[in-house]
Amino acid sequence: MSNKFNLEKTLVKTEAQLNYQCEVVDKFNKNELLPRSIDKNEVVMVPSNDWTSGFFPGELWMMFELTGDAKWKERAIKYTEYLENEQFNESTHDVGFMMYCSYGNGYQITGNQKYKAILIQTAKSLASRYNSKVKSIRSWDHSEDLYTFPVIIDNMMNMELLLWASKETGDPYYKNIAINHTNTTLKNHFRSDNSSYHVVDYSSETGEVIKKVTNQGYADETAWARGQAWGLYGFTVMFRATKDEAYLDQAERIAEFILTHKNMPEDKIPYWDFDAPKLPNEPRDASAAAIIASGLLELGGYSKNGKEYLDAANTILKSLSSKDYLNKKGTAFGFLLAHSTGNWPRNSEIDEPIVYADYYYLEALNRKKRLNAMLY
Repeated sequence: MSNKFNLEKTLVKTEAQLNYQCEVVDKFNKNELLPRSIDKNEVVMVPSNDWTSGFFPGELWMMFELTGDAKWKERAIKYTEYLENEQFNESTHDVGFMMYCSYGNGYQITGNQKYKAILIQTAKSLASRYNSKVKSIRSWDHSEDLYTFPVIIDNMMNMELLLWASKETGDPYYKNIAINHTNTTLKNHFRSDNSSYHVVDYSSETGEVIKKVTNQGYADETAWARGQAWGLYGFTVMFRATKDEAYLDQAERIAEFILTHKNMPEDKIPYWDFDAPKLPNEPRDASAAAIIASGLLELGGYSKNGKEYLDAANTILKSLSSKDYLNKKGTAFGFLLAHSTGNWPRNSEIDEPIVYADYYYLEALNRKKRLNAMLY
């Protein structure tokens, strides 16, 4: 199966659809809400403290970078500023998603010093969740009846904010936390086949592992697709920042697990869990696919397996850019991709568009465009 697709035509489609989404979102301006997903044919809008709040502003920044059109910058500034107070949010690890996807993209593009200060404060808030016994950042404060000190594989995505903060401030404090967290994850989150547990619960007093379970996968010992994607992406970022070969090796091992899995469909859009019981009659997860594609496009630049990873990323992007996954202009409240799975065990956001799928899809398209510019 050829993995070529028309990147420029796809980018035109995504810009038109994102422009439509801005029209939808503008109607909620008074309440400063941001798009998350669709539920019962209604758009789901969320406040700034929702973990997904930073993805939509991030998309706008990326679209400005792609097009140079000032309207995208104006929109990105407007919606990014909805999140300003979250820099002081110490109640969740998700501030990394919320603030680095919004303010982080904004700072990289504009160099705005206010954004820099906000991001440094956010890194302080994230670092406040670090436990020196566990040598990890606590993921959740909720569900105290289930967990003592839960750490989820998703948390690897928030290391990039800490790495950035150390680089910008010259203070190794944040980077050291990121390295310790990553080493703890490397030690405890992965099975012998290099699939990842979703949640590892620790004793906050001794740092010992209490249990390894799932929250969003099918079962404790199954491979939740988006969890595998978070790990791939996160360890790739850690190698970029540290050049520690152990992180590159782990990213490659995760990639091998994903790409060679017997239940990976030909189009490389995974089912929501690689071990779900009713395959192939299970929902897909376009969000996992988009994260995998973006991660592979970066990992391909570091690894001896680069061609394999880039070919796989191209296959994923071709699939996501097809009529089977890319929503038509003016439909689905402006969300780009169909067929994501948010939280199957809780029957939440099943086979629906979800904003983080769009974010990582657009990031992957951006990375593909930059790579093409380098090659040609």
